Amino acid sequence: MNRKNSKVFILHEIYGVNNFIRQQALAFMDEHTDVECIHLYSDKKSFSYAQEKEAYLYFTNEIGFDAPLEILVKKLRAALQQYEKVIVIGFSVGATIAWRLSTLPLYRVVCVYGSRIRQFLDLQPKCPTLILLPSQEESFNIQDLRHALNHKQFVQTIQFPGKHGFMDRHNTSFHHESAMQAQTYIKNFL
Repeated sequence: MNRKNSKVFILHEIYGVNNFIRQQALAFMDEHTDVECIHLYSDKKSFSYAQEKEAYLYFTNEIGFDAPLEILVKKLRAALQQYEKVIVIGFSVGATIAWRLSTLPLYRVVCVYGSRIRQFLDLQPKCPTLILLPSQEESFNIQDLRHALNHKQFVQTIQFPGKHGFMDRHNTSFHHESAMQAQTYIKNFL
């Protein structure tokens, strides 16, 4: 019997665990890897893409970037006792939380369009960390963020054509070519 040696935790966007996040879980699951989608919302709430403003307010007002950390750190520390490789992959707000978890002795961390990483630039990852960014962001200068991150040990940033949400085929910002390239890049990084 093959022992599973990897555990992947997937952290969702403001929408919650939806079809895109479940598809990502399937993409990383194999006979050697367990994958768990983490519900950042204790009530396992999810929002449609049409409810973007409501989802953003819910995340901002009810969850935030601090509350999930304590629970996730415990979960990750337990996984580190059971698996050789513990990996965190986060999307959007989940990517910012994943960035904050990169100070743990994990195998790899992947942050996909985590625009709020810019609020936590004082952090220094302790494991290889891949940050995938879109070419277009409305709320900040991507090049400034890349410049700040590229000077950090263990950090690699890559930019793909498209907007925030480019990997999600259910999102209006979906960019097919960038999504395919990003998925390949993540798999190679892992």
